[in-house]
Amino acid sequence: MTAEPRDVREKATGGGGSRGAGRGDGAMTALLTGAMAFSMMQLFLLGALGPRIVRALDVSPTVLGLTTTVGFGAAAVLSPLGGRVVDRVGPRRCLVALLAVAAGALALIGSAPGTGFLLAAVALGGVPQALANPATNKAILAAVPVERRGAVTGMKQSGVQLGAFAAGLPLAGLAGAAGWRAAVWTAAGAAVAAAVWAARTLPADPAPRSAPPAAWLPRGTIAWLAAFSLLLGCGIASVNTYLSLYGAERLGLGPSAAGALVAVLGVAGIAGRVGWSKVAGVPDRARWLPAVLAVGAVAAALLLAVSTHARPLAWLAAVCVGVFAVAANAVSMVLVMQRAAPGRAGQDSALVSAGFFAGFALGPPLFGVLASAGRYGTGWLMVAGEFAGAGAVALVWAARERRAVGAGTR
Repeated sequence: MTAEPRDVREKATGGGGSRGAGRGDGAMTALLTGAMAFSMMQLFLLGALGPRIVRALDVSPTVLGLTTTVGFGAAAVLSPLGGRVVDRVGPRRCLVALLAVAAGALALIGSAPGTGFLLAAVALGGVPQALANPATNKAILAAVPVERRGAVTGMKQSGVQLGAFAAGLPLAGLAGAAGWRAAVWTAAGAAVAAAVWAARTLPADPAPRSAPPAAWLPRGTIAWLAAFSLLLGCGIASVNTYLSLYGAERLGLGPSAAGALVAVLGVAGIAGRVGWSKVAGVPDRARWLPAVLAVGAVAAALLLAVSTHARPLAWLAAVCVGVFAVAANAVSMVLVMQRAAPGRAGQDSALVSAGFFAGFALGPPLFGVLASAGRYGTGWLMVAGEFAGAGAVALVWAARERRAVGAGTR
C-alpha cells in the first residue's frame, strides 16, 4: 500500500488538505503539541510532585503507582472507541473536547482530599489520553504534506515531554512556593485557555460520517507496534512515576532537584522525538529504528540501576531515557501513519496507543511493590528487561517486513 492513495483519502475525509499547511502549519503544530502535553500532564505532575503528594495525602508509593494504573487503564480501555469517534466526527471537535476534559481532570486532582477522590480524578484523565494520538495523527494526515509529516509528528509528540518539563521545573517550582494544589490548578487553567484557542483556530471538521468497520483488536503491522508499545510503556511509565521519588529517597535530592530529574527527561525527550521522527520519515529507515532505540533504552535503565552508587549517572540516565525510550514512541506513531489503512488512521493510532497505555497501567504497580520495599535497583533492572522485550519484538517485526518486501508481497 503506497502513501499517496491513503493521503488523498485522508484529505477527502479530514478536510483542509495541504494547501493551508504552509500558512497555518505553525499554529496547528503548536496546538497539536499543546494537546499532547495536556493529554498526559497528570502523569508528569503526579511524578514530579510525588514526594509532596505522598506526604500531603498520606499515601504510599504503591498507591502513587496505582494512580498511574487507573489513569492509563482507563485510557487503554477507551482508546479503541476514541479512535472510532475521531474517524467519525473529526479531529477539531475531539481536540477541543480533549483539552476541556483534561482541564476538568486536573482541577479535580488539585481538589482531591484523599486517595479515593484522587483515583477518580485520574480515571477521568484517561479520556484525553485516549483521544490524543488519534486526533492529532488524523489532523496531520489531513493537513500536512507527506514529506513533512515525520517532522510535524516529532514536534507534536514532543508535546508530551514539554508537559514533563513544565511539571518538573516551573510547576514544581510553583508547588514549592504556593503548594502542590496551586500548581495543579494552574495547569488546569492553562488547559482551559488552550481549549478556547483550539476552538477558535482549528479549521472546521466535515459533517460527521459513518466510520469504517470497527476493528477492536490490532492486526498485522499494527499488532506488532501495539506489542512493542505495551512493553515500552511499562518501562517508561515506571521511570516517569518513580524517578522523582527515587531521587528524593535514594539519592538524597531535595523535592525541587528530584523534580528536575523529570524535567531533564522531558527536555531530552523533546530533542529525541523531533530528531528521530525526522529520520523515521524515510520508511526504510523507520523499520529498524524501534529496535535501535530500544537498545539505548536498555542502557538507560541499567544506568539507573547503578546510580545509587554514582549519583551523577541518574542525570545521564534521565537524558538517555528521553533520547531513546521516549523517542521510540514517537517513531511508532510515524510508522502508524505510514501504514494506516485508508480512512482508519484514527482507529489504527488508537489501537497502538491502547498497547502503550496498557503498559503504562501495568508497569508502575509492579515497580511500586519494589519501591515500597526499597528495592529500586531491582526495579530498574525490571525496566531494562521490559525495554529489552520491546526491542526483541521490534527486531522480529523489522526482519519480517524486510523479508516481505524482498518477496514482493508487502
